[in-house]
Amino acid sequence: MQPNAPRKREAEFTLPIGYTDDEGRTHRVAVLRKMTGREEAILADKRNQRNGGKLVSELLASCILRLGEVEKPTVNTVEHLYSADRNFLLLRLRSMTFGAELQAGYSCNTCGDAVQLVEDLDGLPVRMLGEGESPEDITVQLEDGYTDKEGQVHTALTLRLPTGADETAVAAQMRQNASLGKNALLARCMKSLGDMPRHRLEALGPKILSELTLTDRRLIDNALNQAAPGVDLIREISCTGCGNVFKSTLDMTHFLSPG
Repeated sequence: MQPNAPRKREAEFTLPIGYTDDEGRTHRVAVLRKMTGREEAILADKRNQRNGGKLVSELLASCILRLGEVEKPTVNTVEHLYSADRNFLLLRLRSMTFGAELQAGYSCNTCGDAVQLVEDLDGLPVRMLGEGESPEDITVQLEDGYTDKEGQVHTALTLRLPTGADETAVAAQMRQNASLGKNALLARCMKSLGDMPRHRLEALGPKILSELTLTDRRLIDNALNQAAPGVDLIREISCTGCGNVFKSTLDMTHFLSPG
């Protein structure tokens, strides 16, 4: 290959989880093409900018040529992909189009100094399900738990993995307040909390998450980050100013910018 040879216009990737269709077949191989002027228009559409979940669905649906045996999957298909697969495809799409290097900035939680790094998107670790495996629910044993109006404490929380449809549904709340949006997202994914009846779990929804201690919320974050398939977006950063080592989510401020 020539030193300055262009990257391929299309590429094939295996998804961490995969898309299961109405007949129960799982499709894990996606063929992506680079972004074009068509996708630039999608990104610039103000209707999409108001809803991050919808924007991702429109962008990926435009660039995915094939998903397993599904030719040219629709926006609806992409919405039903797990968030882990959507994030994986976004990273690969960005890397294909602009290159794997991403300028990222972090703030030290000890001294406040800015730490500027160049992240390698292709080098981020990815947890993949094995062939034939299905995604498992995430179980978290809360330390403090949720106390209901009868005074009963519920500590065993079970969550399913979020999808693009969940992202789209909570986008308005996420845009106004990231913490409340996160509550709404997790509430949609709650399958059980102790022996609380399902109808009460659904009725209380985000209220449960808002009343959990920060200790328990961190346990939930850690469980999702450590147990769920997909790209590990948690970065370990070393501050050049004070030497502190801290963790932060990958800075994606310049994600859709070249270089």
